[in-house]
Amino acid sequence: MPTISHPLEFELPLMEVEAQLESLRDEIAAGNQDKRDEYARLEKRVGKMREDVYGRLSPYQRVQLSRHFDRPFCQDYIKHISPNFVELHGDRLFRDDPAILGGLGKVGAYNVVFVGQQRGRNTSERLRCNFGMPQPEGYRKALRLFKLAEKFNLPVISLIDTTGTYPGIEAEERGQAEAIARNLKELSVLRVPIISVVIGEGGSGGALAIGVADRILMLEYACYSVITPEGCASILWPDGYSESPGQYAAVAAEALKLTANDLKKFGIIDEVVPEPLGGAHRNHREAAELLQAALLRRLKELKELSVSDLLERRYAKYRAIGVFSEN
Repeated sequence: MPTISHPLEFELPLMEVEAQLESLRDEIAAGNQDKRDEYARLEKRVGKMREDVYGRLSPYQRVQLSRHFDRPFCQDYIKHISPNFVELHGDRLFRDDPAILGGLGKVGAYNVVFVGQQRGRNTSERLRCNFGMPQPEGYRKALRLFKLAEKFNLPVISLIDTTGTYPGIEAEERGQAEAIARNLKELSVLRVPIISVVIGEGGSGGALAIGVADRILMLEYACYSVITPEGCASILWPDGYSESPGQYAAVAAEALKLTANDLKKFGIIDEVVPEPLGGAHRNHREAAELLQAALLRRLKELKELSVSDLLERRYAKYRAIGVFSEN
């Protein structure tokens, strides 16, 4: 089990017992075979604790997991799924936005174009990637890659992980809203299969700008919402939120119905991709393998459709979102 460098509060009791288990493992490896029975008992206890901790998470705890510092990012998934990935840079208009990562790669035997949002792992990377909040040039770079995929008849894989688009005035001056709107328009009629995957946090228009797809997948502990729970709580309950932000953010997370299971029930997403027990941050490779299996299954399914069927079904899919009936 990999070391968790920044555990969440609800993970701390489990990590204490896991540390004891690791210590026993080291003693046995050093030759103390008398510890084997104790190790076996503690291993069962750890397994039960993991199931209890991660099997009963509240919506807000799932939001916290989706933001986990140790969680694999876009670049991590691409590295495991497509080792020969070739990154492409720039929007051909202004500059390269590191918050959007994209290029050519493979998923199994399928040649694809990857486009994803990159948060950055350490402080310098996060500053360079603007904490995963793309600017207009990032979305125009993504659009260039979408059109490249269409030109060479390559499926698109979008990996979503952002709190939202960058709200700074300079981004608005360079046409943030237009860049997002154009991506929505172009993706809706792109003549190749598109699969989007919410791998962490899917926030607002920043997520939608690369998220229009034939199949929308979400990792088990990801979240997808029009606003963050904190943002929602600060608007609806400003006084209470200022005094007790965690409490009101938890209430907002419950009300927003932003978990993968909720969105699957509503028909907004097509599949919940399982994560390793305890979350993707505990085993990057296994998380990538589970995602790759889901992508291969969906690519096979979509590649069998003609372009006209693909576009008709994509249109019908989005027309059906939000439909409800009254008794």
